[in-house]
Amino acid sequence: PRSKTFGDPSGQLRLLNASGTVETKEHPFFTPLGSNGRACVTCHQPTSAMSLSLDLIRLRWADTQGKDPLFAAIDSSNCPNLSQEKEESHSLLLERGLFRIALPWPPRTASGQPIKPDFRIEVVRDPTGCNRNSASISVYRRPRVAANLKYIARPGGVTLMADGRELSLESQAITAVLTHEEASVPPTPAQLQQIEDFERQLFMAQHSDNVGGLLSEPGGPSLLGTDHLASGIAGVGAVPAAGNLTASFDPWRKLSTPDLAVRQRAFRESVLRGVDLFASREFGLPDGRQGTCATCHQPGINRSFDVGTTNLPTAKESPDLPLFRITCAASAPPHPQLGRIFLTQDPGRALITGKCADVGSILMEQFRGLVARAPYFANGSASDLTELVDFYNRRFRIGLTEKEIQDLVNFLRIL
Repeated sequence: PRSKTFGDPSGQLRLLNASGTVETKEHPFFTPLGSNGRACVTCHQPTSAMSLSLDLIRLRWADTQGKDPLFAAIDSSNCPNLSQEKEESHSLLLERGLFRIALPWPPRTASGQPIKPDFRIEVVRDPTGCNRNSASISVYRRPRVAANLKYIARPGGVTLMADGRELSLESQAITAVLTHEEASVPPTPAQLQQIEDFERQLFMAQHSDNVGGLLSEPGGPSLLGTDHLASGIAGVGAVPAAGNLTASFDPWRKLSTPDLAVRQRAFRESVLRGVDLFASREFGLPDGRQGTCATCHQPGINRSFDVGTTNLPTAKESPDLPLFRITCAASAPPHPQLGRIFLTQDPGRALITGKCADVGSILMEQFRGLVARAPYFANGSASDLTELVDFYNRRFRIGLTEKEIQDLVNFLRIL
């Protein structure tokens, strides 16, 4: 259908096909193109905001006893050589929503030319047993959102994937079909065009909140709702710049309070406080500047840097994930925060560029449909929005109170 709503933990999510009804039969996004029964939609589910929630993963395992194509050995298990019928072999997917991503080491350019890295990587911990091959590095990441790509898939590239390794939707689709779907041949040009056309016209956002009410009501905040995203009224990107962000919520600030129920009014007032915190509460950024949440989460998703989710000591300690020691060459620029020798669970962008300064850099994710697709961060280290906000609060020493954390959570959950 052109538009459809789905229930999620805090209300309803809405998806919109801006170009009209999509015929899914034999459509390459919905049809397996490889040998393992998967299609793009296997890991980009409408009910999970075109990603894949942990709840849905667990439900699918229970319903199929792990026989669903989702659980293909190639990347859904901790390592393909494990006993695939055992839950523990898929623990990272079933407990954190993580898929295995195997990348060549040393890295290569888009044309296949080898890149000489300016750092050495050593395996310190290998709980999955999948980092014994020195020719590749296995890391574990969440699936990205395949919607609202009008604002994300930019012509300049490096806006897709956690490490920015795919320069276009076409290259991303080819790689996904050949690896995740285990196809022997790439999609045809016609299939690639169908996939890209579908993804570029698909929009999603939170539609209603169990307490806050309908979010895309006429005359409401222009930031909210799929229609505003599709039309561009919501601004360029997942979240508009700080000034436009606060102004977009003026309709709620001006609404006569007697028009709302007590709980709804209190919730919307909390959201407004969260908006103001997001746009104006300053704290120290990794580069030494002062900034706000909106400093980095501006229009477009084109920033990749280390916020501390994978590099120690700021990353959440995770014995179930691999751990690597990074030693940067004396001639290379050091990591901007950690120097020349440090530990990481996922080198991030550095696995593509070979640069020490990029270790732990992860491309920011969009904020839309968050409640439908927990857990958060590329490594699934935040189980809910409270844990997500709390990480930033501790990481950057923002000094948020419990009330302010809840205000930010309430703002994020309506996007």
